[in-house]
Amino acid sequence: MPSMRRLLSTAVVLCAAALLAACAGPRLVESDVRSFSTLAALPSPPTYRIERLPSQQARPDAFAGIEAEAERALARVGLQRDEARASLVAQIGAEGGYAVPRNWPYYASDPFYGGFGWGLGWGGRGMGVGLGMGWMMDGPPTLYHRKVTLVLRDAASQQVVYETSAVYEDVWTSDPAIYGVLFDQALSGFPRPPANQRRVRTEIMPPR
Repeated sequence: MPSMRRLLSTAVVLCAAALLAACAGPRLVESDVRSFSTLAALPSPPTYRIERLPSQQARPDAFAGIEAEAERALARVGLQRDEARASLVAQIGAEGGYAVPRNWPYYASDPFYGGFGWGLGWGGRGMGVGLGMGWMMDGPPTLYHRKVTLVLRDAASQQVVYETSAVYEDVWTSDPAIYGVLFDQALSGFPRPPANQRRVRTEIMPPR
């Protein structure tokens, strides 16, 4: 039996190494984005202020992280927050939830998840390790739903000039970082994005 114990020990070490390598690798975030714009170019000056909805004002601490992620995404497309000299008014929305995939066990968004019974929801695509020891999950993974919305209005006329959203559903999530990725994806193509719904993909490194 010593050889069997050595084999089992080696298999466990290999599985742990594979899991760590998968956790350290890049993660592909895919979202469905829909955008509508009447902007031909950046406004002058390229500034905005944030208008919080009543529900967001009621829980400012909970909303602060989401707001910060949106602010960073807006800065990356050339818009700066300036409450005193705003050309645009920004309204930000975010929602999240989770469910069990209806088509389990055929849900295959992440093949690595389900190869182990350790309850981890991330890993490299196309990677799988099986020991044949009953470690396969006998229950479905958790499917996370995340959505962000952004509406920009002209500060003078109050007309909506830009509206966008990004929806993400997968077995991996990391809040609030995932919202930052979604705001970036929602603003792809700004200020003149494609008119039709599109799939936007971003590779990110999971937080350590």
